[in-house]
Formats: sequence, C-alpha cells, structure tokens
Amino acid sequence: MAARVNVNGRVSDGQHAVISVFDHGFLYGEGVYETLRTYNGQPFLFERHMRRLRNSAGMLALDVPLPDAQIDARFRETMRAAGLGDSSSREAYIRILVTRGVGELTYDPAACPTPTIVVIVKPNVDPAPEVFARGVMVALVPIVRNHPGSVNPLIKSNNLLNNALAMQVAVRRGAYEGIMRNYKGELAECTQSNLFIVKGGAALTPPNAAGLLPGITREFLFEVGQELGIAVRESVLRDDDLFGADEAFLTSTTRELVPIVKVDDHQIGAGTPGRVTSALLDGFRRKAQALTLSSLGASQRA
Repeated sequence: MAARVNVNGRVSDGQHAVISVFDHGFLYGEGVYETLRTYNGQPFLFERHMRRLRNSAGMLALDVPLPDAQIDARFRETMRAAGLGDSSSREAYIRILVTRGVGELTYDPAACPTPTIVVIVKPNVDPAPEVFARGVMVALVPIVRNHPGSVNPLIKSNNLLNNALAMQVAVRRGAYEGIMRNYKGELAECTQSNLFIVKGGAALTPPNAAGLLPGITREFLFEVGQELGIAVRESVLRDDDLFGADEAFLTSTTRELVPIVKVDDHQIGAGTPGRVTSALLDGFRRKAQALTLSSLGASQRA
C-alpha cells in the first residue's frame, strides 16, 4: 500500500500530489505539522495533537482554518484512500502540515491569504522487535538545540534543519538517534523524540524550559506512570546524569518507548532494556489499546 496525500481537500497518490513553488512553506519553511499514528484504526490522541498544532501555529501567527472535526474527516478520507482505517489490519501513519500558503516573495504574512493544508497517510512501520528486545545505541551530538529566543523549540515547525543536522551526525556515528543539549549544556531532547533516564526507580525527563518540544507520548507517559505507581517527573539533566543512569529510553508517536542501552561508547546501566522501561512500555500499549478500542466502539454506536 502506497502513501496517499490530501492537498487542500484533494486526494491523490504521492507522485501526483503537488503544492506551488510559491508556497511559503516551501520557500521559507513557514509552517507547522503534527505526526499521528492509529491503534485499532483510530487516530491516537487526536485532540492533543490538534491542540499542539494550533499552539504551534499561533506562535507563527498562522491560522488553522479548519475545525478539528473537519481535520478528522480529512484524515479518515485519506486513510480510506490508502486502504487503511477501521476495517484494515494495518495501522496508519498520519502527518498533517499547515503552511502559510501561496504568496509573493516576501516575509509579510499578509501576502498569503489562504493557508495550505496537507495530510499524508501511509502504513505505519513499527520498529523491529529487536529494537525493543535489545535496545539501541544513541549519540550525544555537538549540534545545539535551537535557542528559545531564536526559533522556539515549542513550535513544531516544518523547518527542521536544526534536527536534521544533528541527526546527520548521529547517522555518521552509526547511532539510532542523536541527543541534543541546549545552549546551557543541559540535555534537551533527541532529534525526533524525547529523552528519559531512569534513576532510583523514577523516570526523569528534561523540563520544557530546557528547550524541547513537549511530546504527546512524553505527556501521556506521565499518566501511564501514575497508573502503574512509577514516578515520572521533569528534572534538569546533564551528561553525567545520562551516563550514570540505571536505564534510559526515548519516546515518540511512531516508536512508542525505545530502550537506550548505549550512548556512544558509554554503556547505560546493565546494557540491556531495564525493568522500569519495559513496565512503562507495556503500560503505554495497554492504555493506547484501551482508549482506541473505546473510541472505536463509540463511533460504531453513533
């Protein structure tokens, strides 16, 4: 099954989906996005993703012209075109992008009267089972996360050059992900995910003030931890905290929780996925399944 793309309400395959070269998302990177996945054919934590999308857009003075219900309808229309959704055994990867739209070659937002809305849907590809069973190696990279006073990391922007440069370093080192520090030398986040360490049975993640994008999975994990009786909290973290951690893991929408067993040449804990990481992953999956099954049941009764 190939990707299907919805550009301003028109669905096509990936080869024929087009936007104008005068779209300011292409010209200047002016736009925001969200990535979702489905469980049981239902977009997971849809409302939370839409809240963050609108918050990001607001920080760019960018209008999101559709209400959530119409965005949901576009998701589902595009999923059906891709052969995914309620009746499919395959789960979907969904990305929505909202750009400033087409306009003259100027930074003036008034030049773009109509935002562009793109929805991309394709089959979701889970990490290989051995990723969860054995854990991964990540790299601590020298690329510094954007300063909040320049391009605020709270904006989930289409302009991902900072992340891309950091990930290029990680790829050259043969790493699964790259960990970035902020301008103060504190750990911030990974290039495509949030970072957690486990110390003394508690899962710790850098605070928003460290200059990171507050991930939806990261946020959800606080609730999972509370249900499991595992402390999940924010804490300023530095290199020594990571190297001295009992366990570490990363979180993202499409990868759930991935155990980190090595950072460059430094082994984390016992060098295998830890008990707390495994418990949180199992709890996350159970809660995700329960919530989406409940949503599916409600939609079928409606």
